Amino acid sequence: MELTGAEIVVRCLQEEGVDYVFGYPGGAVLFIYDALFKQDKVKHVLVRHEQGAAHAADGYSRASNKTGVCLVTSGPGVTNAVTGIATAYMDSIPMVILTGQVPTHAIGQDAFQEVDAVGITRPCVKHNILVKDVRHLAPAIKRAFHIARSGRPGPVLVDIPKDVTAASCKFEYPDSVSMRSYNPIQKGHPGQVKKAAQLILEAKRPMIYTGGGVILSDAAVQLTKLVKLLGFPCTSTLMGLGGFPATDAHFLGMLGMHGTYEANMSMQHCDVLLAVGARFDDRVIGNPQHFGEVPRKIIHIDVDPSSISKRVKVDVPIVGSVREVIEDLLKALEASREKPDAKALKAWWAQIDLWKAKDCLRYDRTSKIIKPQFVVEKLYEVTKGDAIVTSDVGQHQMWTAQFYKFDKPRRWINSGGLGTMGFGLPAAMGAQFANPKATVACVTGEASFQMCLQELSTCKQYRLPIKVICLNNRYMGMVRQWQEFFHGNRYSESYMDALPDFSKLVESYGHVGMRIERPGDVEAALKDAFKRKDELVFIDFITDQSENVFPMVPGGKGISEMILAEEL
Repeated sequence: MELTGAEIVVRCLQEEGVDYVFGYPGGAVLFIYDALFKQDKVKHVLVRHEQGAAHAADGYSRASNKTGVCLVTSGPGVTNAVTGIATAYMDSIPMVILTGQVPTHAIGQDAFQEVDAVGITRPCVKHNILVKDVRHLAPAIKRAFHIARSGRPGPVLVDIPKDVTAASCKFEYPDSVSMRSYNPIQKGHPGQVKKAAQLILEAKRPMIYTGGGVILSDAAVQLTKLVKLLGFPCTSTLMGLGGFPATDAHFLGMLGMHGTYEANMSMQHCDVLLAVGARFDDRVIGNPQHFGEVPRKIIHIDVDPSSISKRVKVDVPIVGSVREVIEDLLKALEASREKPDAKALKAWWAQIDLWKAKDCLRYDRTSKIIKPQFVVEKLYEVTKGDAIVTSDVGQHQMWTAQFYKFDKPRRWINSGGLGTMGFGLPAAMGAQFANPKATVACVTGEASFQMCLQELSTCKQYRLPIKVICLNNRYMGMVRQWQEFFHGNRYSESYMDALPDFSKLVESYGHVGMRIERPGDVEAALKDAFKRKDELVFIDFITDQSENVFPMVPGGKGISEMILAEEL
């Protein structure tokens, strides 16, 4: 059966079980849009900006454990999507980006709406492919999906010239993919697993450090079993929240630049560290030299060998799928006659309790001005901790991570590695499409929200009942915080002195807008919003302008060199 390239693209998506494509039409992809029109299996979601398409596909993937798909045209369509592609790349999110390209004969001729999509995206994709022959199109798309979701996941871009979408050939979708140069390791080395088990059992001050790899490999159940079996303290990166229940007594909270005092101190002073699907990046351990001053044995489990010993030298590297390695580790620990040193563990927990007594997340609960932390706490109470929560980057992101207790994976969706303003709303759209009956809340700031607010139009078109919680402090909050601490209170270009009336703006798009200025009205506003099951509700909380995120590790300092609120 002969099909056009455009029809082949759509058939490939059907073969891969794709439900939604997030996109925006343009000249180079019109044949594909025509082919989408002629079928009803793959649904297209029209966004209002290509960045929104990439973020929505990203949010869809994070909330569903499926591969997100977006479709954009050539030239500015590609360049507008780059921020979303880089966001997915930094957080290892499986996505396939289909980009239109000028006809093959015009490539390199400065044609209308031509950019080198492969060249531009090469540093921020796992792989990319320019298809110059319609016969290579189906294998290329098959390969793209395989690469995107295997090993360490990531975005893969397929660039398709317009004449390729118009040309015809016989359609055959490959059953499998074999690539000599790409064979990710799934199973951890048995000898290394055995070594790791021995080290764990010998530990006097153990610590389990988890990251986004736990979420990506669906290892939350196995991780929880491991922590409970050992009775060890556990901490998580921003990306790993929900991989272990935040309400469990073994959980010390998030660690890192804005992590809890107890998590950071335990991380610094442990003698055996089990790192599971985490990267030891700059926001987690701060200065590697400072981190290395305390001798400790490190076990590092990661599917990506390039992440191991990248910033911190490790003693027992284990390359493989986080889930499979933890399962093997559990078997080794259960088979061993040895048990962790109960006496040493008790003394270690006593030390951790002393650190906990600092109560590092406390804030002024008597304030007459709304405190952002209070809003997030109330959000947690009203949603009973059961919402899918998205955010962007900045203070609102950190307060949500600190005060919303995520007990399940794939409930916390935010831009971790790239730190992208504007991510929250389109990501919430993707999460809502992936989970139509779920409660989805987007915690945003007034600066972040204005980056992609046009997606309110998309929310109206598809009747997405997202609840937007805006912590409005009339500043670019995190920029202002750093300027206060390290730039002599010179608030250079961080003050937002021309803000719209958000409630009116939201209402002009056909949604419900609220403005809340008193702490006493916070809970009632949230309850009212979440009762409106079929409407998008935007709540503009006017919060304390001077509130900062604590604890805080200054840039270049070590993980235990924290500034606490009480020290100021």
